[in-house]
Amino acid sequence: MSTESITKTTNPSQQLERKAGFQPNHISHETSGGSSIFSPPSPNEQPVDSESTQVTVGEAVVKILEDAGVHCAFGISGGGIGPFWAALNRSNIQLLHFRHESGAAFAATETYFASGRPVVVFTTTGPGITNAITGLFAARGEGAKVILVSAITPAGNRGRWACQETSAHTMPLSGIFTPGPLFNYATILESADQLPEIARRLAQGLAQPGGFVVHISIPTPVQTTPLKAPLPEPGFSHALPVASEEAIAECVRLLSEESFGIWVGFGARHAAQEILELAEKTGVAVMTSPRGKGIFPENHPQYVGVTGFSGHLSVLTYMQEQRPQRLLVLGTRLGEPTSFWSPQMVPADGFVHVDIDPEVPGVAYPSAQTFSIHSEVKVFLKMLLKHLPERLNWSPTSMLPRPEGYANAPRINGLVRPDVLMNAIQRVIVEGSDAIIMAEAGNSFAWATNLLRFTQPGRYRISTGVGAMGHAVTGVVGASLGRYGKAVAIVGDGAMLMNNEISTAVRFEIPTVWIVLNDGRYNMCAQGMALQGFKGVDTEIPNTDFALMAKAMGADGIRVNTESDLEAALEKALLSTVPFVVDVSIDSTQAAPIGGRIRSLIKQGAIESKGDQK
Repeated sequence: MSTESITKTTNPSQQLERKAGFQPNHISHETSGGSSIFSPPSPNEQPVDSESTQVTVGEAVVKILEDAGVHCAFGISGGGIGPFWAALNRSNIQLLHFRHESGAAFAATETYFASGRPVVVFTTTGPGITNAITGLFAARGEGAKVILVSAITPAGNRGRWACQETSAHTMPLSGIFTPGPLFNYATILESADQLPEIARRLAQGLAQPGGFVVHISIPTPVQTTPLKAPLPEPGFSHALPVASEEAIAECVRLLSEESFGIWVGFGARHAAQEILELAEKTGVAVMTSPRGKGIFPENHPQYVGVTGFSGHLSVLTYMQEQRPQRLLVLGTRLGEPTSFWSPQMVPADGFVHVDIDPEVPGVAYPSAQTFSIHSEVKVFLKMLLKHLPERLNWSPTSMLPRPEGYANAPRINGLVRPDVLMNAIQRVIVEGSDAIIMAEAGNSFAWATNLLRFTQPGRYRISTGVGAMGHAVTGVVGASLGRYGKAVAIVGDGAMLMNNEISTAVRFEIPTVWIVLNDGRYNMCAQGMALQGFKGVDTEIPNTDFALMAKAMGADGIRVNTESDLEAALEKALLSTVPFVVDVSIDSTQAAPIGGRIRSLIKQGAIESKGDQK
């Protein structure tokens, strides 16, 4: 979108503040000249043609999205989506053009988690849709609320080799244009008569707890078709799933009579206070999934560590030496990234598993005894706390193992060691600001998850389901926009080269920060493949100056070659009013804490066979 197409003078964040009541999160920046996320160009009100007052299907869809709480839309315009894009551009929804559809989808996911509001991704036909799919899979896996609006080839042109044809002749319709593993709800809008049902399904799905990923595909001529009648207002009621009194009574009995621990996942992020109250009332140990970091304070004496990928040995010490009879599982699927399906994580009498999705309990450990509770976690805990007796029939262990850490002091010479970088990030960013911190798939994820410590929910974001490279380097732009404040991405050089949205942050003056672990290789691949016994794997990347690359795009950046320069560089990045890249020359020889993942892969057969050896 060119600057000439913008006719107002407010920026994306000013609109969010005006329309959604957003306030800056303790950050106030001033810029000289131009406009930014803290003072930027306004969206999209344009003069309305008084002779054309009849509402079109495209405009009606935009109105449905506004009524559903959408405040921003990300994507790339052009081609078949043009009329819908024009309707968006005239609306109160803030429109941001990205450089790649997958980046727009990743950013939409993180904007949702930062703001709590659904976000639209718009694409044209063909590759516009397929480019966005990986980011949308991440949205589904992470539990975000994201709505894809795409174009589709008009019915009369399907099968006639249309430009970027999108139809059953060129791609599978099932699963892309219909509900399934990717989309909770999907439809092709062929007629205005479908709009009431679409409005109802959107309103209902977006109001329910948990994620909701949608695809509405509209043929280009349908986007401009006039409505014949006004849309009815959708009306429905929605209640949170609540455990029965009988289920609560059984939980009280099980947890009162036998020792237990608490295993916290991302789905329990809205119940942090109740989890803390339950832990302190009972004195039990608490552990979290990688995505659950910060839901329970990691400096609390009852915290034993992170489980699964890049987790802490202290968790296994607890399970081996102070093994509880049961584990109360709150809001986690217990999948491979969280548990590695390790038998050591199964307590003697199994799990009490609480989840808002009734299909989750019992899946990861089908042979383990599991008492399943279908409930929203916060509601369940309030009921449990109300009925749990003051005195238990067992006594919790007073001394619990604590997560281990590294204590290397900065050195004057040599490349930057990853653990020293994480210590600097802990001091300057985690403890010195309220910024959201994201970590990219790879060694960045491993080091950050293992070494950073958080004391409140919502500040640490990773993707463990899809785990796509490119999620954090692009999603961080959406996180910064969604929270109206600083967001920091800890990423590898491979991910930074794969797919980033520095240019988008520059365009909308969103002061995002990227910290690049620059070691000239896909180092998780290099270290992991070596541990698996594979030899001769090409993982090297030609050296890139990311600080120079950032400046070439209009951002700012600094190259850090020694550990003594780390804190000053991070402080400069936090104070920057423009997008900023901290390019860190990393010592690639320090082994990342990925042993659990490698052992899991080897158990699944991911080792070099004799026939592969050369």
